[in-house]
Amino acid sequence: MSLAAQTVWLFLLAVPIACVSWTATHEEIFREPRDFCKRESERAHSFLRRKCFYVFTCEYCFSHYVTIFFLAVTRYKLLLPNWRGYLLSFFALVWIANLYMNIYARLRLDVTHERIEIKSQEKKLSKREAA
Repeated sequence: MSLAAQTVWLFLLAVPIACVSWTATHEEIFREPRDFCKRESERAHSFLRRKCFYVFTCEYCFSHYVTIFFLAVTRYKLLLPNWRGYLLSFFALVWIANLYMNIYARLRLDVTHERIEIKSQEKKLSKREAA
């Protein structure tokens, strides 16, 4: 595979990794299992049990396992055709996916801030109209 094709694959393959990682660790649809994992990661007596459950509450940690799954499915290798290509692609995909998740988190924060600001302005306007 050419370097250009590998680069395209890198940036495109990071999208579903970021999507799955973010959805599992942040979105409402997985809230109950995530809450259970959070409780177990804080209360479990065993160190290993706490860390195993913590993985499902942290998008960065979880993205490593999602990346392993996608590498197994796609057999994507970066720069080198052997196990070193898998290793490079693993860390590159995790890094790009986490960049995507950080950008998404920032966009959501901006949108939430704008919604709050709009509601505040609407309340001020309705008070002025009522007076």
